[in-house]
Amino acid sequence: MPTIHYAPDGISIDAPEGQTLLAAALSAGVPHIRACGGNSRCSTCRVVVLEGLDNVDPRNEREQPLAEWFGLPPSVRMACQTTVRGPVRVRRLALDQEDVQIISRLRAGKAAALGARLPVAILVADIRGFTSFSETLQPYDVIYVLNRYFESMGRVVAAEGGFINNYMGDGLTALFGADGQPEAPLRAVRAALGMFEAVKQLEPYLVTSHGRAFDIGIGIHLDEVVVGPAGASDTKLVAAMGGAVDFACRVEAANVEVGSRLLVSEPVYRAVADKVSVGRTARIAAKRGPAEHELHEITALR
Repeated sequence: MPTIHYAPDGISIDAPEGQTLLAAALSAGVPHIRACGGNSRCSTCRVVVLEGLDNVDPRNEREQPLAEWFGLPPSVRMACQTTVRGPVRVRRLALDQEDVQIISRLRAGKAAALGARLPVAILVADIRGFTSFSETLQPYDVIYVLNRYFESMGRVVAAEGGFINNYMGDGLTALFGADGQPEAPLRAVRAALGMFEAVKQLEPYLVTSHGRAFDIGIGIHLDEVVVGPAGASDTKLVAAMGGAVDFACRVEAANVEVGSRLLVSEPVYRAVADKVSVGRTARIAAKRGPAEHELHEITALR
């Protein structure tokens, strides 16, 4: 009788021959999500096979079309259709309702109809130590964790009237003010502080699933940039072009040397100085010439 070890629950189950992973889990009291009731009409019962993939039976005629539709790797299986013939160790991928939404949703990208030189607050965020974090994960988990993180960040950014316009590995760039709305610097700062809170809320999920969590660093700069849709016809994103974007990246990177989480450039600081609490001050060299740029650490809203 095959033994199924369920993570992160820490439960081992002896499954009768022909019983699915889902049925075995439910019989042992494992709270397994299955939005369609376990009838292979969704993918929320996905599990990743951590050990013993050779002991898992091939996909049947109901699972195979779903796997092809979602582009799933061999190690990710639909628990409602998967049977095993030997010991395996698996992990549920949908642990809560947010996971269900991410797994179920097929997103269509939208490119804003913009094309102008505008004053924009550029927010750059980067995960601290994500390379070492990801080295302990399977490739599927790396992408899944990033998608969950990006979903959380996207909601915070959108709530402040901004939008994420670029992803760079584990980093992202968000724009505020490209829609012509006022107070772009303040909205960007509010978003940054909200992003820190969202990462904190994500921590229990990461620790439960992967045994460790991560933090982020954020830099914000305000300047005029050329904004407009760019890319292939079916993958257009709103691009911000100009040296201001590069400078925002340098502001974010300075967090490592300063030991801070949120640094803003002088133009951003001047726009929000009476609404925030500040910490340390730092300087970075101008890209050309001997001049320096002053940066300010923001710790909270007043």
